[in-house]
Amino acid sequence: MHVRFIQIIVLLCISISCTHHPNSVKRERTIRDDISVLAALPLEVPVPKDNPMTKEKISLGKLLFFDPILSGNKDVACATCHHPEYGFTESLEVSIGVNGHGLGQNRSFNQSNDIPFVKRNSQTILNTAFNGLTNQDPNVGEKAPMFWDLRVKSLENQALEPIKAFEEMRGHTYEKEVALENVVTRLEQIKEYRKLFKLAFGGGNSINQQNLGRAIASYERTLTGTNSRFDKYMRGDFSALSGNELEGMNLFLKDGCSKCHRGPMFSDFLTHVMGVADQEKLKQPDDGFEKKYAFRTPSLRNLRFTYPYMHNGKLKSLENVLEFYEDLSGGKIANPTIKPAQIDPLTDKLMVDFKDIALIIEFLNTLNDEKFDRSIPDKVPSGLGVGGNIY
Repeated sequence: MHVRFIQIIVLLCISISCTHHPNSVKRERTIRDDISVLAALPLEVPVPKDNPMTKEKISLGKLLFFDPILSGNKDVACATCHHPEYGFTESLEVSIGVNGHGLGQNRSFNQSNDIPFVKRNSQTILNTAFNGLTNQDPNVGEKAPMFWDLRVKSLENQALEPIKAFEEMRGHTYEKEVALENVVTRLEQIKEYRKLFKLAFGGGNSINQQNLGRAIASYERTLTGTNSRFDKYMRGDFSALSGNELEGMNLFLKDGCSKCHRGPMFSDFLTHVMGVADQEKLKQPDDGFEKKYAFRTPSLRNLRFTYPYMHNGKLKSLENVLEFYEDLSGGKIANPTIKPAQIDPLTDKLMVDFKDIALIIEFLNTLNDEKFDRSIPDKVPSGLGVGGNIY
């Protein structure tokens, strides 16, 4: 209680110091959030009761994450598009999965290709263990929302979806309905995987679809960054943020950013229509959740590693993102196919001002935590290239 009181007083002082801002009258009419809508991440990761963490599961999951044996052509691993070097994402607008080569910005399709781009930007795996965590609902796990369109829940289920997806990992090798069955058969034929699954899950027939998802999810729950300077500040270290960063936080709250980006993950985990321009690399426009052009609010944590931004990577920098919202708050819609009536009503609370952008970015950079596990296996049990065809 004492910590929260001091935090609110600090922000009130900053707010008073900003009353000479040329748009101060306009700001006074807005509905503001205060620091109580934000929170530090928990120091412990929530774990579902039916998949307790063990070192055997984590070790197995890590090998599976980096092993292209999970893909139809045996050329794409989970790590291909979620690589430690890029903060467990890849720096591309939209991903190149099957029939590609190279890593990050150097990745391209092979010369002979009929595989399309993956239609969305690859989100980071960092802190996805906390997906769904809000100030109102501290319980996540089997109901944690995943993907830009919320199409599955839980890390366990999320881990299996790319294996079935044509552009991501499946390719032409087999049909979607039998993709996981084929991957399980492959794993059963590898002696080391038979041993590792038995150590992780015990008993016979331990190589199955459910345990495949459980192992990968266990590894992904170790990929966290819970000690950013913002987290330290919220836990009581008031020296962790500078004056400019505190002012940036105040502007973030005043300008309406926290209407969607709130809680410990800076996401309400809901879908919103914002009218982002279509991605020209796609043959068909991506109409998102329920074909309404709605997409889930992404986390703002570790933004240093997760550019380009938005669901289709259309915005290259944080400056571009805030300029987009400044335009949106002024009634300018980037996507001409989206009508004003379709835009989320929460955008009426947006008051982003160009003069605020630099300070808000200073605050957003306090959400970075670079101390996450970047280690990569020396080899994987299949004997294929670690991380897929990335060199």
